[in-house]
Amino acid sequence: MDLDYISPAEKKRKKINFIVVTIFIFLAVFTFVISMNTGYIRLTPVEVFQTLFGNGTAKQELILYNIRLPRIIIGFLVGAALAVSGCILQGVTRNPLADPGILGINAGAGLVVMLFVAYMPTQNFNTIILLPVFSCLGAIFTATIIYVLSYKKETGFSPKKLLLTGIAIASGISAVTIILTLRLTPEQYQFVAVWMAGGIWGASWKFVLALLPFLLILIPLAWRKSHALNILNLGDPLAIGLGATIKKDRFVLLAVAVLLAGSAVSISGGIGFVGLIAPHLVRRLVGPKHQTLLPVTAVVGGFLVLAADTIGRWIIQPSEIPAGIVVAVIGAPYFLYLLSRTKVSS
Repeated sequence: MDLDYISPAEKKRKKINFIVVTIFIFLAVFTFVISMNTGYIRLTPVEVFQTLFGNGTAKQELILYNIRLPRIIIGFLVGAALAVSGCILQGVTRNPLADPGILGINAGAGLVVMLFVAYMPTQNFNTIILLPVFSCLGAIFTATIIYVLSYKKETGFSPKKLLLTGIAIASGISAVTIILTLRLTPEQYQFVAVWMAGGIWGASWKFVLALLPFLLILIPLAWRKSHALNILNLGDPLAIGLGATIKKDRFVLLAVAVLLAGSAVSISGGIGFVGLIAPHLVRRLVGPKHQTLLPVTAVVGGFLVLAADTIGRWIIQPSEIPAGIVVAVIGAPYFLYLLSRTKVSS
């Protein structure tokens, strides 16, 4: 028997996967180009390309290199991080409705970010580098509470209890956040309002450098653990039967998901539903194997946030709609649709 034999069905699946990846990469690049032309001060495509090749004016270089490009890159990175985080959470917990925003992880990270920004000089580069670290600590603390309250030693995770616990924790943290905003200055309150709406507020190269190391380490680590994620998705009894070290693998994968969400939230604000929509969409197109699902989900998530931010900057110029609101317009109805069609066991 030829061990290298690839069935026609597998060949067809790989071809479909290649087409899907190519389409979404094209869409992301197309949106990237459109976003460079979108803003209060319009730059034509010709002016953008002239500026990229060093033939633009000082004003055009300032707009493109110091304002738009870092914001575009941050939008894509944030979307990729949130999407991969949601994909991991759905696989580990076997809960199709799992998402770092819905489960309250984003809220915990956001509370720490609000306190950090309110009392620290965020324009200092050393302080900016620490911002994702503190955000991750808030995310870890929140995730630990949710894990403890929703996990039973005898039966493992309860998908329904996990969802309800996350929603309750998120509501409680949001209430605390609102109470704390009463003591903020008008400038600090304006930041918190933008953050809670999901605005990409950290639009500078300093924030790109603060966020990028997390993604360069955590997303490849998640992909390396994709085989373990496939096994965990089958349930604990079968995973144990296949020889998986479920406690270790689950801990590592949950840590990766929480850190991805926490680092993204520190820069982007409370953008929800990306971790819910992107994995579901990609799973329908390329199948459930996480070796393919994770990288494609990252591309789709990046595209979603980048497109949402571009639409938000274009639709009511010169004002802006935060990317989180644009995503929520699509994500909230889709969440209700999934909720009506998903059987969540107790």
